[in-house]
Amino acid sequence: MSAETIEKSLGDAMRASEWLVAHEGAHGTLGALAARLAASLARGGRVLTCGNGGSMCEAMHFAEELSGRFRRDRRALAALAMSDPGHLTCVANDYGFDQVFARGVEAWGRPGDVLLVFSTSGNSANVVAAAETARASGLEVVGLLGRDGGRLRPLCDACLVVPGETADRIQEVHMIAVHALIEAIEHALFPA
Repeated sequence: MSAETIEKSLGDAMRASEWLVAHEGAHGTLGALAARLAASLARGGRVLTCGNGGSMCEAMHFAEELSGRFRRDRRALAALAMSDPGHLTCVANDYGFDQVFARGVEAWGRPGDVLLVFSTSGNSANVVAAAETARASGLEVVGLLGRDGGRLRPLCDACLVVPGETADRIQEVHMIAVHALIEAIEHALFPA
């Protein structure tokens, strides 16, 4: 029984990954996302990231690879995942959970910065609120979304929308996209 489950799971993951490789539109979208992110960082801007659950983990991973090190020794890049538990619980307590990321954008975002949103449904109320605040504050909004892109899709200046029915498969493709974006940003800003 578990061998069949594992085989099915691995096959589903492989098919989801194959979509990203085979879908020409995804390649162009990733290039556009990388260009927007790199341009902001090159101008001295920063990238803020947010998401819930596994998407938060991907947002954190994206930010730490830029502020830390991915493949090359290079200067740190200004990227911040809005994941501080003190901030999240303070804002949730005082303003409600729907405002945890919007307050972060208000606090840390500046015109010319980019907000990178992660959402497998595209409908997370707190991520939608962050995107609305970002747009009103002069930030670009880009996204790694799932299903049909939900309410976030029209709020994004550019986004990769991964088709799928389950969050896990969408997140697996998002993680591949995260690594491709970081590699492209490093190549653009720090050519060999």
